[in-house]
Amino acid sequence: MSFYTLKRVGFAFLAAGVSSFGLAIPATAQSNVVASGETTGDIVVTATRQAQSLQDVPMTINVASGEALQKLNLFDVKDIQLLSPGLDLTNTQGRNNTATLRGISFDPDSGSSPAVDVYFNEISVDAQTAFTAMYDIEQIEVLRGPQGALRGRTAPAGAITLRTRRPDLAEANGYAQLTATDHDAINFQGAVSIPLIADRLALRAAMLIDRNDLNQVHNVNRDTSSRATTESARLSLAFAPTDTFEAVLAYQYLYAENDQEQQVVGLGNQPSLFDPELSGPSASVKDRIAVTDGRMNFRNRTHIATLDAKWDLGAHSLQLVAGHQNTLLKQVVDRDYGNAVPGYANAQFNRIPYIVNSAELRLASTNRTFWNYSASLYYLKQTGDVTVTQDSNQFFANVTPATPLPYSFGAYLPINVDILAPTYQRTMAMAASSSFQFTDALRLEVAGRYSFLKTKQSSILTLTSPGLPSFGIDGFVQGPFDTVDPAIGNQKHDVLTGGANLSYQFTPDVTAYISYGRSYRGPTAAVGATAQLDTELLLTKAERSDAVEIGIKTALVDRHVTFNVNGFYQKFDGYNSRVRNIYYATERDGVPDGFFDFNFNGDAEAKGIEATVAGRWDMFDFSVSASYVDAKFKGAMAPCNDFNGDGVPDATGVPSVPMGEQVALCERNDRIAEQPKFNLTANGEYRFSVGDYEPFVRGLFSYRPGFQSTVANYGYQSRSLLNLYLGLRGPERRWELTAFAKNVLNQQRITSIGQGNFQIGTANGAPFDSGYRLVNSSTPREFGVTMQFNF
Repeated sequence: MSFYTLKRVGFAFLAAGVSSFGLAIPATAQSNVVASGETTGDIVVTATRQAQSLQDVPMTINVASGEALQKLNLFDVKDIQLLSPGLDLTNTQGRNNTATLRGISFDPDSGSSPAVDVYFNEISVDAQTAFTAMYDIEQIEVLRGPQGALRGRTAPAGAITLRTRRPDLAEANGYAQLTATDHDAINFQGAVSIPLIADRLALRAAMLIDRNDLNQVHNVNRDTSSRATTESARLSLAFAPTDTFEAVLAYQYLYAENDQEQQVVGLGNQPSLFDPELSGPSASVKDRIAVTDGRMNFRNRTHIATLDAKWDLGAHSLQLVAGHQNTLLKQVVDRDYGNAVPGYANAQFNRIPYIVNSAELRLASTNRTFWNYSASLYYLKQTGDVTVTQDSNQFFANVTPATPLPYSFGAYLPINVDILAPTYQRTMAMAASSSFQFTDALRLEVAGRYSFLKTKQSSILTLTSPGLPSFGIDGFVQGPFDTVDPAIGNQKHDVLTGGANLSYQFTPDVTAYISYGRSYRGPTAAVGATAQLDTELLLTKAERSDAVEIGIKTALVDRHVTFNVNGFYQKFDGYNSRVRNIYYATERDGVPDGFFDFNFNGDAEAKGIEATVAGRWDMFDFSVSASYVDAKFKGAMAPCNDFNGDGVPDATGVPSVPMGEQVALCERNDRIAEQPKFNLTANGEYRFSVGDYEPFVRGLFSYRPGFQSTVANYGYQSRSLLNLYLGLRGPERRWELTAFAKNVLNQQRITSIGQGNFQIGTANGAPFDSGYRLVNSSTPREFGVTMQFNF
């Protein structure tokens, strides 16, 4: 589907919205919209696979309705971290969306199952796709703590569920919304729901066109800038042939293309004394520059289909949730991120296809007084053959003076690397749960899941080179050979996970609970290595964790205000983590051959306190949430860059590896994720009536203090993000006009930074030093306006 086709559809949607506004058609709110004057206890969530009041669920949950997302002009799923303290959703390199919750991070390149799983209409999807397009959403829920007893796979830190709006069987409705900003960002989205057969069959069509400048970084060497294009469309069909059966079938198409430049900060450098060419100019955070000689381009084409069918059998209900995802990622990366070798583009071409099929059949009792129960069967299979083609050229250095020989001399050994990494993952599981209502106040819930896990991971490597005759080096072809032994790449595991919670309702407005959860993530083999490395560096062990949470939920001021607080502790046995750009020496001679991203296991623990206070009245609502989390390793031995050999991670000086070892190892007792212990978010709106119109002002604020990073050897500054909104709603809320400013304080702070200057090593001495550190930073202040029509 081309941009122009989507653009025509977009104008048709907008025209439909305007014409409907002019007709005498009653304005109808979406099903997730909370009417003014409702109490906070009316928020309904489906965290436990059944509709419950947020205050009745013995779990910590952050909820963002579709209406709230539209009000705050949050068009990227990653923006929901502004509503959920301690949640970090990032894409630091343009190609790998990562999620961190309760101080537990996850890198999708590790090959392991997610620490924070993502569900789209109750099917498990990858973050790379789920975070790319957000439109026509009914509700997003952030579930904290171990998950998987009641849905999908096990995840130790939590889960994020996204539920799209369903067709309305009773009446026609929809919306059209257009947003534009002073940073050349345009977002158009809309939806129309039409009953085809009253109360029996309905269709909903939704679409999105988005253009923005991503991290707003300009490449001074290529005269190009970051730019993102996203186009998506979704069709949903609701079918209710009887009063006891209903099914919703949805199909979504997505195409996204990002040119995301890698930001750098530093003085720059003349990498070789024999060449006056510089890596680039001096740059601060606010200069927002990149210096690569090659392109950074990332494309995602995805088809997703979901089915949610439910049959009411009277005393029981039978539900089938099934999904199909077909994704193709194409990526072009210049791995010389800091232009350490001027004039050279260290090109890497990735083709990452994957097909995911999943299904879950669930039988649950309904409306029983004392004992309710459920049983389910789950199946998921993911396949795909990943191919990587990249340059891995070997450069050389002069001895006296000690300086690398520049690229322009041609004194390097060209090496081409081809990698084929077939992947196969299969999960089959049986799950059961029971809840016991001992008294009106005392309730016990237990759930267990027995999973059968099977993975096949391999990495087939081929090296070719024309040689370097001037140095007496002949051309060669090595491989293909497998860098992952099939004995360790093929794994089967059976595991029992689950949890329990006990809740007691002291009064209708005060409920306390205690919960326990056990999680598991299987071992994984590192694929994509360009050299023969030891098995213990390529294979991680299984990860197990146990978590306990105690909380209390209260409703105050006639249930207009809620105050919820909880504390938790989680212990990890062999937490599965990942470190990037670690130098290795295949021959154990102390001289690095290159760098690689290594997985490793390490014991860890996380403990913390989370609290939320929220209120809602006719003319005012607010929410303030805060978390304090201390998540850290406990004596973990991790691959590291330790150039001076003191056992502490550093990247200062000439890259080296301890003699007799393939990598350096450092003991880690520091934080697991690069985030502070304390996080706070707040948002609110004040509105008043002027005849049939409703002016309003709203704000969104998030704060995180500064902290010192051991791994990055950097002191992060505090960050205060303030977004302000001023607008006007029309009669019966049929339209809304909003002007907004994001990052009002215009803070441009580093959010992640590489360890030391970016370098490319040589075979025999001094490296190419770019003089830059790789960073990601918060984007500058942005002004915009949004117009929305509801019909």
